Formats: sequence, C-alpha cells, structure tokens
Amino acid sequence: MAVQILKEKYAQPIRTYKLGATAEEGGTRCCSLAIGGEGTLPFQHYEGVNPNKPIVAMEVNTMIDLDWNENLKDAIGAQYIGHPTEWAKYVKEVGADAIYLKLDSADPDKGNDSPEKCAQLTKDVLAACDLPVIVAGSGNSEVDEEVLMAVADATKGENLLIGFAETEHYKSLVAACLGNGHGIIARSPLDINICKQLNILISEMNMPMERIVIDPLVSSVGYGIEYAYSIMERGRIGALTGDKTLSMPMIATVGFECWRQKEAWSNTEDFPQWGEQADRGPAWEAVTAAACLQGGVDILCMRHPVAIKSIKRQIDALMVK
Repeated sequence: MAVQILKEKYAQPIRTYKLGATAEEGGTRCCSLAIGGEGTLPFQHYEGVNPNKPIVAMEVNTMIDLDWNENLKDAIGAQYIGHPTEWAKYVKEVGADAIYLKLDSADPDKGNDSPEKCAQLTKDVLAACDLPVIVAGSGNSEVDEEVLMAVADATKGENLLIGFAETEHYKSLVAACLGNGHGIIARSPLDINICKQLNILISEMNMPMERIVIDPLVSSVGYGIEYAYSIMERGRIGALTGDKTLSMPMIATVGFECWRQKEAWSNTEDFPQWGEQADRGPAWEAVTAAACLQGGVDILCMRHPVAIKSIKRQIDALMVK
C-alpha cells in the first residue's frame, strides 16, 4: 500500500534577492549570489522549490574589541586581525560565500574613522577579494548614517547589501542604496509588526521589495534562541501564506551574538566541566547557525573558520532533495 505524504500548499514564494554584481552586471564581483526564492518551509523539498541554498558570510572587522577570545583570534590568524584587506583574502580560503565587512572602527570609542576612510576601506576590501560583500556599520547610529552613505556612494554598481536600516534611522540609507544600486538590511527588534512596518516604510521610498533583506535579530543558543526562532518561523509562515511585507530573505549575525556569551569564550580552567574552549566556541556558533537555518535564515554572518566549514557541510547535506 502506497503511503501518501501530506503536503502543505503555500500562496507565494519568498522573494529572491541577488547579492553582488559581476562585470557583465556593472560590478567587479566573481559572481552574483541568488538568495531566497523558497516556496516551502526550510528544506522541505518534497513540498516545493528550494532553488537557492543559504549562504555563509565570514566577518571581516576593521577593528576588533580587545575582549575577542584568544582562541577565536588564533583560529583566524594574527596576520589577518587588524588588516581587513588580508583578512578579506582569507575569507575565500576558508570557503565562505561572501564577506561581511563590519566597520567597527567608525565608532568614536574605537577607531573614530571618518566616513571617507570607511568608504576607502570598503573599496580596498573589494579590490582585495572578488566575493560579494555585505557591509554593516559600527552600531553607533549617530555616526553610521554618514558612514554608510559614504560607502554606498563610493561603491556604486557593486550591488552591496548594506545595513542597518531601523525605524528611527532609515531614510538617508534607503536613499543612498536606492541611488547607487545596493540592497538594504531592515533590522527590527524581534517584533513582527515592527518588521512589517519598517519594510512598508522603506518600500514607500520606492525601494523595490526585491532589494530588502530582513534582520529580525537573533540570539545565541542558550540565550533566547527559542524566542528568536519563533519570530523567524512566524515571519516565514506569514510570507508563504501571502503577506508580501514579510516575503524577503533573512539574515542573522550569528558570530557576533555567539561570541558575546560566556559559554563560547570563558576559559576552560574556570569551567572545566564545559570542555575545551577551543572546541566549545566554534561548536556554540555552529549550533546557533544550525537553528537559524531551520528558522528560515538565508544569510549567516559568522566568525570562526571551523564553524563556517561545519555549517557549510550541513547546508550541502540539507539541500539534497
């Protein structure tokens, strides 16, 4: 007797976003990555199409915090830390799909780099490695507005993904991305209604919805991943069932969130029952990334090379139909 598998039918697929522009498309990237496009919940290949596999972007930071874990720094390599262009080249060696350039040196409490210097740093990274690039500010909204506008202007035609647009700070960044052919990351604080409202506000400035990527915020495993996951899942189900204000691909800054938690960075001597820190840290990051994949995340921004390689193997396995 044949067993019939019950299949859900959805109203619409997730929009497809293209990151990066090749020479034929007016840029200098080695490829243009299609992201999103799913017609089902994550990896449910028997129900419909999952045309584009999630991508992994490795973080390249223009100025790391002093409290970055020594094992993490050793895994990346001292020759790359503090040298963004060399670090960008290493991203390709690790096997990541894209670069996640974090302009922390723009923060006045760190490097206090000018918008012009940050724009030049971005251009230098683009020249050093031809992978598609995602650019994020320092997190200081007072300076990021001008910094990201300068970056957008200086990299016209490269089709970067730039963030973050938030409800109180989005207009100038949307205008800069729209005028220079870039995509934009819309960040909302674990709230579906704010997420929808922000997407509507951005689209009302004539930004095509196909150029918006959602960052619903994520927590590390052990620190609220269940709540973050439920927000992602709710958003993805809403999108598939017809809500056009939610039907964009999602991004998650997994590396940043994981390496803030003591389980990832604390010394083995202080918590011997937790196992070796050199193994625990990347495992913490990889497990968080795995949860995000099941929540529907399309772009994982990560730090540790071992975690990146591990999650890429899992993505390849999950994409087998």
